[in-house]
Amino acid sequence: MTATHEVFNQVPPLTDFDAAYYPPILEALQREGAHDALEELHDLGRLAGSEEAQRWGDLAEAHPPVLRTHDRYGHRIDEVEYDPSYHRLMTTAVEMGLHGSPWADPNPHAHLIRAAKMAVWGQVDAGHGCPISMTYAVVPALRHNPELAARYEPLLTSRVYDPVLRPPLTKAGLIAGMSMTEKQGGSDVRAGTTRAVPQSDGSYLLTGHKWFTSAPMSDLFLVLAQAPGGLSCFLLPRVLPDGGRNRMHLQRLKDKLGNHSNASGEVEYDEAVAWLVGEEGRGVRTIIEMVNMTRLDCTIGTATGMRVGTAQAAHHAVHRSAFGAHLVDQPLMRNVLADLAVESEASTTVALWLAALTDRATAGDEQATMLRRISLSVSKYFVCKRGPIHAAEALECLGGNGYVEESRMPRLYREAPLLSVWEGSGNVAALDTLRAMAKQPESLQVFFDELDSTAGVDSRLDTAIAELKSSFGDLDSLEHRARRIVGDMALALQASLLVRYGHPAVADAFCVSRLSGDWGTVFGTLPTGIDTAAIIDRATPKVGS
Repeated sequence: MTATHEVFNQVPPLTDFDAAYYPPILEALQREGAHDALEELHDLGRLAGSEEAQRWGDLAEAHPPVLRTHDRYGHRIDEVEYDPSYHRLMTTAVEMGLHGSPWADPNPHAHLIRAAKMAVWGQVDAGHGCPISMTYAVVPALRHNPELAARYEPLLTSRVYDPVLRPPLTKAGLIAGMSMTEKQGGSDVRAGTTRAVPQSDGSYLLTGHKWFTSAPMSDLFLVLAQAPGGLSCFLLPRVLPDGGRNRMHLQRLKDKLGNHSNASGEVEYDEAVAWLVGEEGRGVRTIIEMVNMTRLDCTIGTATGMRVGTAQAAHHAVHRSAFGAHLVDQPLMRNVLADLAVESEASTTVALWLAALTDRATAGDEQATMLRRISLSVSKYFVCKRGPIHAAEALECLGGNGYVEESRMPRLYREAPLLSVWEGSGNVAALDTLRAMAKQPESLQVFFDELDSTAGVDSRLDTAIAELKSSFGDLDSLEHRARRIVGDMALALQASLLVRYGHPAVADAFCVSRLSGDWGTVFGTLPTGIDTAAIIDRATPKVGS
């Protein structure tokens, strides 16, 4: 029989490489003086780039969680079963301190280091990052009740992953979730109808239905409910101190576009026991502490997806030939790859800069706190909006191969919209920027002061900043123009950071394209004169490293 299935001109799998070897991540740590984290980061990077860890992600995605409402005898158990690979992913994330550990770490760069690790490990699987992120974010909110924080914070920051359902204070480590959204409200959490009735022992009984509860097998949840004093925040355990199951019933798991390894469920609370966090009537103010941390992770997660998509596209282009030459050597493909790489670097740079600001803000720096507040809203909106179109273009670089599940690109494509939706979709994020400025008018000046630190370095950036400032002249139409204004703020911020800290070729490409009035509507429209070789080289994985 004549051989018809000789395999050639196919790209080798992208495995056995150091996923931490990405210049914007390494440069951010070095710039902030966090050199002591590099060895551990590279260890994690080699694991993330290994065939074994990538297989964990594949299995967790292919075998989604399964809801078990009752046991074989008819007893209500409300449990979610995960593939063993999911627990391997969670174990690694917790042992590496990607959850709540920065809150107990005296390292002045703890939040930046954690963000860098999240960016590296997140490429293996996005779904398990949800409970990891919420556990990270719950700590500052929980501190509104010092007594509860004293009990639970040591376990939320412990580097032990313990998935067995037991009374929280008997475990070696805890995972936390969040239960806010109701059918009639969505992002309008004040429309929630879940009731909280105070009890004589200081606890509350919660009754109501939540439309989205992320990671419903977590040990603890922050829940919003209407108390006598108004909408309030509560801490609700899955298992009560006496070992009995709390009256938190899982109705069904969501059938989602992506994020398959992570369970999201509808929950019915039937006089479930919970404890007040903060004051009655100040639930949104309390839980926003958690939301502002998970929004940081939305930005980090989207930047991670961009980095992975760019890396896969560049790796493919290096090894694949078409029309007589390798794809990476063909001018138009080089334009696309460089454009994808520029977007990835800009997003990664701003995400890690926000993490470094978090370190300064948690240390008591008021200027850093204001700058972080407004810059986070700006970046969450814009970076996460860019994620889906970036994923689509990266997938297309692989042609038909990118449309096949085995390439992992469809998974990247499905994940991309989530982070724009989660923790406030586009309009909510854009309007939150205006809200931040309204509550603290000086925060806008703090933001402009940050941009002005680059004055005179790049004329294109100077012009963009001047035009941005003038756009705030018509206050009456500000809300109508919120997306445009916040997007321009994000571009100016990213350009400013790249001009100060980025590779010159990347900064030049960003400014000449993103700050220009004729910026193309698709990737691959960079003008001539760009140093695409340097840009693509920074984004191409170094297999064997």
